[in-house]
Amino acid sequence: MVSGFFHELKDRGLIHQTTDEVALEKQLNEETVKLYVGFDPTADSLHIGHLLPVLMLRRFQQHGHVPIALVGGGTGMIGDPSFKDQERQLNTLDTVKNWSESIKHQLSRFIDFEDATNPAVIANNYDWLGETLLIDFLRDVGKHFTINYMMSKESVKRRIETGISYTEFAYQLLQAYDFLKLYETHGCLLQLGGSDQWGNITAGIELLRREKEVQGFGLTMPLITKADGTKFGKTEGNAVWLDAEKTTPYEFYQFWINTDDRDVIKFLKYFTFLSLEEIAAIETEFLAAPESRLAQKKLAEEVTSLVHGQEAYEQALRISQALFSGDIKGLSGEEIKQGFKGVPTYNVTQEDDLALVELLITANVVPSKRQAREDIKNGAIYINGERIQELTYVISESDKIDRHSTVIRRGKKKYHLLQF
Repeated sequence: MVSGFFHELKDRGLIHQTTDEVALEKQLNEETVKLYVGFDPTADSLHIGHLLPVLMLRRFQQHGHVPIALVGGGTGMIGDPSFKDQERQLNTLDTVKNWSESIKHQLSRFIDFEDATNPAVIANNYDWLGETLLIDFLRDVGKHFTINYMMSKESVKRRIETGISYTEFAYQLLQAYDFLKLYETHGCLLQLGGSDQWGNITAGIELLRREKEVQGFGLTMPLITKADGTKFGKTEGNAVWLDAEKTTPYEFYQFWINTDDRDVIKFLKYFTFLSLEEIAAIETEFLAAPESRLAQKKLAEEVTSLVHGQEAYEQALRISQALFSGDIKGLSGEEIKQGFKGVPTYNVTQEDDLALVELLITANVVPSKRQAREDIKNGAIYINGERIQELTYVISESDKIDRHSTVIRRGKKKYHLLQF
């Protein structure tokens, strides 16, 4: 066991709160600790808001401890009220089961369930919550918690004025019960979570103390904030997902490459496995020439490769470089699809006139034939990055990337995609 592991977590800024820091550090230094993080399936994919706890499980496993990834197939049917302004929509059992399977698959990309010495464990709390009788739960768990104790939790107090259902009010008991069950089945003594999970985590520690007379531990990670005040994990109002079908590797790469200078070193510490010495060297070079964006490039490389693989990172980099240079012809059809996701797209039919002047109007690139001619003559129209100034130009097979895509650019930044 590496004695400096706990201090490294602190130096990276990854520890917000612990229940008993001295005892926890001693435990981590002297024994193999089993720990868990819960992931409620509220969608069919995890997003980058989940990435920090997922990577924490990976860090603990790399240092000889046993991570337990708990998929909340049961608690996901309820919804955690922690720091939510309103109650979540309740989902059906089949929906939650399908989402749970997707999340299990994603988690296996980050933590090793086949490791010979300390394999990670996957669990689903529906396995016990789905079989628990209400009377038994109230007698065995509910008896240990007073209403005053439950009301004192910040996650509950924040919702009292706007209203909280009994369903969400009882969530902390379900999460406490998870900790108890994971202790009974796996010997789990440590729960990790975001800073908004503190109340739920301490409820579980209290239940362990009362039921088993053992000391459990809690550790929370900081709430991630961005220097510009915008919410971390969103780009153009949309969540950044870990599923490549929902957020392409190129979009994912772009999220990280656009990190604010004020956040980038912090994010290197949070989201990469570069050593603190390597990060310090990057910081020195970056501060000397911030315009090089060295730190952002390294962050985007490390996190994109970690989540989507080296090949996907290289593809994202290739798309970025092609769009920056305007040399689009070297991209594949799949790369065009990623790089131009969300731009106005026109599906060309057999009836369409492929003369450039006519097609610019048909595809709504320009409002009129007169404007089309002016733009072409003035050199404002580009086909796959090449300027076209011939009024008689006709789109041909040589203009189709992988035989089905053509990129039209009007001016410096207005892109349109033709699909054949």
